[in-house]
Parts: sequence; structure tokens; C-alpha cells
Amino acid sequence: MTLTDTHTHLYSKDFDLDRSALIQNAIDKGITRLFMPNVDSVSIPGMFQVEKQFPSNCFAMMGLHPCSVKANYQHELQVVEYWLNKRKFVGVGEIGIDLYWDKTFFEQQQDAFRIQIQLAKKYNLPYIIHSRNSFDEVMEIVSEFKLDNLKSIFHCFSGNVEQAEQVIESGNFKLGIGGVVSFKNSGLDKVVEAIDLKHLVLETDAPYLAPVPHRGKINHPEYLLLIAKKIAEIKNISVEEVAAVTTQNSIDIFNF
Repeated sequence: MTLTDTHTHLYSKDFDLDRSALIQNAIDKGITRLFMPNVDSVSIPGMFQVEKQFPSNCFAMMGLHPCSVKANYQHELQVVEYWLNKRKFVGVGEIGIDLYWDKTFFEQQQDAFRIQIQLAKKYNLPYIIHSRNSFDEVMEIVSEFKLDNLKSIFHCFSGNVEQAEQVIESGNFKLGIGGVVSFKNSGLDKVVEAIDLKHLVLETDAPYLAPVPHRGKINHPEYLLLIAKKIAEIKNISVEEVAAVTTQNSIDIFNF
């Protein structure tokens, strides 16, 4: 059984004390494909180090996280394009709009989002969408690129069934399902029940959003198995089927 974590921040400082052991433990449990979205120029060296240590399992993306879009965002985007032009990555991400904490740089986030989707198109890469308190704003920009046939993952999807269908109908999109699916009253279980498994990929977003029974604690890569088990329970299928279909879905997106 092969499981794929399509979104994990393995380079996070939360893992500095035991990073290698945590990654190896996940690999030993069948989580052999781990995709790492970038945050900003500061996170790049750590991401590269993880990739170098586990080249057959850990794969880097390049992008500027919306929460890192500040007054200097144009310089940060120059760094993103520098690296995309310099070497191979599996995707552009994570990118998008986040209006949860601060709306100061909303216009800059919109600009950065559009520019990075254009970079995904230029380099023929899928892109990973971060959307928090910004579903409509994100979908408005995504719709501008609907005819470009770009592949994408709607990371940490937490909307309703209608919104899930809207994402799927927008193009070559998959919904990233993580630990929130195990949260009581999150409503994500209803989405997973209603949406065909062919539209879903698994993710941890480690070290964030640990699933039950670890909610509120640091999320570990190995907890992807708990997410897969929860989806299997909701859909009344085997964990092996969840692993097989969602891993194939990740292959369809990343072509890798």
C-alpha cells in the first residue's frame, strides 16, 4: 500500500529535533510520496535540505504563500521565478489568498496569485491553492484561467458540497483532504461522502491541523494514515482503496 501526502511542510522548525526519524517512520508505514509546498525565500534552504536527504520520497515545489505577501512581494516573486527557471520542481505552491488574519495586502495577494498561476502555465506545472476566508475571491481569479487546462489542488478544502462541485467543474482540480475531515462538526465528512474519490487527494499540512486524536498538537507525517482511515470509514471502503485511488490522483496532478 502506497500513500501520498500532497501537502506537508517537512522543513518546518517544529521538526528540527526529530525530522529524519519522523520522515523515515512515515516512509516505513507506506507514506512514500511526500510533496512539499514552499512558503517564501526563507523556507527554501530547509526545503532543499529535506529533498536532498530523501530524494526518492520528498519533492519540492516553489511558490510564495499568501500570508508571506507583504510590501516586498515583487522581490519574493522574483526569487520564485529565479528558482523555477534554475531547476525542476513538481509544482507551484502554495499560492492563493488568505483573508483570515489580515486584509492589508489583499490587492497584492491577488496580484501575486495571478502572476504565479501564469508561472505555472509557463513552466507547465500544477499549482497548489491556499484559500482561507477567500473562496469566492480565489474562484474569481481561477476562472480567469479556466481555458488554460492547468492542473491544481485546492489545498485544505473546507467548503461545502456545492463549493466542492464548483471547484471540480472549474477544471483539472482535486480537493486536498486533511485532518479537518476528522474534526467533529467540521462538515467535511459530508463533502467526502458526496464527492467521488477520484476527485480527492490526501494531505497532512504537517505540522498543522493534526487529525483526531491528536488535534491541537503538532501534526506528524505518519498521521496521513489516520486521514486515510477516516475517509475509508466515511465511504465504507478499504484503506487500501483510498490509498490506491488518491495516490493515482496525485500522479494525475503532478505527472510524477
